[in-house]
Amino acid sequence: MTTAERADLPGDAPSNPHAGAKAGETVRVAITWLEMTARPEGPYPPLPLTAPVSLIRAEAPPAAYFRYLYDLVGEEWEWTDRHADAPEDQAAWLADPAVSLISMLHRGWPAGFFVLDGRAGEHGEGVVDLAYFGISSRALGQGLGRWLLGEAIRAGWARPGCAKMTVNTCSLDHPRALPMYQRFGFRPVRRTEVERAMTRDRPA
Repeated sequence: MTTAERADLPGDAPSNPHAGAKAGETVRVAITWLEMTARPEGPYPPLPLTAPVSLIRAEAPPAAYFRYLYDLVGEEWEWTDRHADAPEDQAAWLADPAVSLISMLHRGWPAGFFVLDGRAGEHGEGVVDLAYFGISSRALGQGLGRWLLGEAIRAGWARPGCAKMTVNTCSLDHPRALPMYQRFGFRPVRRTEVERAMTRDRPA
């Protein structure tokens, strides 16, 4: 893959630039890096009354559980990078005390998750990275995404010593991902571009 730095911010990026791309086709993917340097002051989105859910933190979960959530949320958005990881490496990452995997159970099944990664050696002192976030396509349209993102941000800032939260998203993700992060207070600070081959057809 080739990577190129971009100086512009993501407001000019098309909302769904890869519509109609075919499996095997090489596309240029824009990755936007965002950060939040102050705890949000406003109220967090309320849990929709019609969508009963619970949040559960996994304690040193097996790598297979993370892979299940990773594929459940990300399969249609080309989340494939972690497929090459050795299971023992994933398990060690998940067992790190600075890493938290939180599952959202909706009507009894895992419908979304987020991972907070506060390893200072990876992200810097006082930085909590929202490493993964998303919900299943079956749970979309109920307001759960906004609520879950609010809870992820709340949990990140509740960590002792948190001075900044970071997150990144790319043009292969859901087209509403980047605008939603920005509405919640994340500010774009950098963009990179990579080339990658599509693994599945993308609807036009």
